[in-house]
Amino acid sequence: VQLLESGGGSVQPGGALRLSCAASGNSYLSFCMAWFPQAPGEEREGVAAINPSGTRYTEDSVAGRFTISRDSPKNMYLQMNSLKPEDTATYYCATRSASKGTYCTTSDTYDYWGQGTQVTVSS
Repeated sequence: VQLLESGGGSVQPGGALRLSCAASGNSYLSFCMAWFPQAPGEEREGVAAINPSGTRYTEDSVAGRFTISRDSPKNMYLQMNSLKPEDTATYYCATRSASKGTYCTTSDTYDYWGQGTQVTVSS
């Protein structure tokens, strides 16, 4: 599986961005898809995950501001609204197969990772 993120950029606080992740390869290996931001000097921590049926898991820290979605087995998005400076990070897309369960969370172990897209929130 290869993953390609896009949509990052620089925005002012309160702004919005929409990230995209395109997966190639076996769809079975991209059953669960998730977003993991990593700020400089910090560990990578997931914020949202989704399965092919559209069942979402969203961390409380971003609930109400970030929305994960999927329009096909291989395409995932993250709509980020009301962005804050603390949202600044490299955002990684990750996938795992259905063999580990069909309910997807950010606590799962993900097998495939993209290269990341940078999001900078600053005035």
